Amino acid sequence: MSALLAPEPLVFLDLETTGANFANDRIIEIGLIEIAPDGAREWSVLVNPETRLSPFITGLTGIDDAMLNSAPTFQQIAPALLDRLHGRLLIAHNARFDYGFLKGEFGRLGVNLRLRCLCTVKLSRKLFPEHHRHNLDTLIVRHGLCVHGGRHRALTDARLLWDLWQSWHRLLPAATIRCAIAAIVGHPELPAQIDSALIDDLPEAAGAYALYAEDGRLLLSRRSSNLRRQVLEHFTAGNRDKPLYRDTWRIDWREAAGEMGARLCEIELAGRVSSAAPARAGNELCSWQLEQAAPGDFRPRLALASEIDFALVDDLFGLYVNRREAQRSLRLLADAHRLCHKQLGLEQTATACSAYRQKNCRGVCIGKEAPAAHGARLLSALARWKLRMWPYRGPVALVERDEFGMREDIHLIDRWRLTGTVQSEQALAGLLADGPNDRPFDPDIYRIVKRFLESGQLRVRPLPSFSP
Repeated sequence: MSALLAPEPLVFLDLETTGANFANDRIIEIGLIEIAPDGAREWSVLVNPETRLSPFITGLTGIDDAMLNSAPTFQQIAPALLDRLHGRLLIAHNARFDYGFLKGEFGRLGVNLRLRCLCTVKLSRKLFPEHHRHNLDTLIVRHGLCVHGGRHRALTDARLLWDLWQSWHRLLPAATIRCAIAAIVGHPELPAQIDSALIDDLPEAAGAYALYAEDGRLLLSRRSSNLRRQVLEHFTAGNRDKPLYRDTWRIDWREAAGEMGARLCEIELAGRVSSAAPARAGNELCSWQLEQAAPGDFRPRLALASEIDFALVDDLFGLYVNRREAQRSLRLLADAHRLCHKQLGLEQTATACSAYRQKNCRGVCIGKEAPAAHGARLLSALARWKLRMWPYRGPVALVERDEFGMREDIHLIDRWRLTGTVQSEQALAGLLADGPNDRPFDPDIYRIVKRFLESGQLRVRPLPSFSP
């Protein structure tokens, strides 16, 4: 085997599965080709997923339940597969799919799989940027590859990847291909205090991450559409003189199916060590609640989240971390809309309020404006700050899927509170059985959930109320 063709041990791999969801679907076939200096070796095996196949998967692959009933389970073939993968660069088309399924299957056996991976979709884009399509069927035609066996069978597709690799090496200098590979899978030199093996665990998926100092302080928390790419950007050669590079001792992250999950993960990670977390969701959280002193005469009263459930009240306006911020906000609102400081309770005086003396109040404080007219203007000014009551009779599941359908997050929300995020119906049933949580009302989570409920981007499943 030419050293230019295989400068390191390689394995070309393809999987067939019961579906595309990492959490709920299983591998049904593995095909791989090991490349080493002494040649290429093929290995293929059917895998019993211990569940029935859908007609769609049978039609796509030609694999049916009868073929899998006598096949070994993943647990039975795991040692042999691990031996074939160990110490090799894993090459797959849309590698996130194959690597994600492998990590999931090994994870169920208590094995933390760590492999260097190369995606041939990304490599094709690097090598041939003038082309817009890089799916395998397109590459077969573009490079004149011969298909031996049925498409969407694991070994057939693994052979195609090996053929594609050889075709690229005939078309391009080996150095060009090596540079493109290095740009995709190359490892930055992490600070000495961080485990270098962590790089292999970083997923190319949406989510949030946090960087921590040696004493556990949160240095940085962000969300990202590609965790691996954004985290590693902090540790490139050009950042070695920056404090973040020197001070980071630990990296934590959470995967998510999409933007809502990433935002929720960001809050979770920041809240682990952030001193702002108690202020955000603690006893000082407050809102303005309107009371009628007389018909149409509305007066604001400060309501505390420690005293009432903000999700169940229909006359709250604004969210503030403390009384001082609430008072300041109301004063600014009054000045912007020529509202009376005395009528709003901002001043205690027997005469005209200070705003009237400055010609910024229409005089309700001295009888020049009717209280009902002032109340109507107050309602209009506060309208954009009105909190929305929880619009469901019980909890709901917000279902979020990634663009490839490989990950599905089920966010269990009750009264604007996040009860938990799971990836399966079984886990959802477990959360429901645990009953409602006692988390305080969190304004950040309220805003996120409200935004995605109103956007219509996620599927909403109303659920039965928690059992008493």
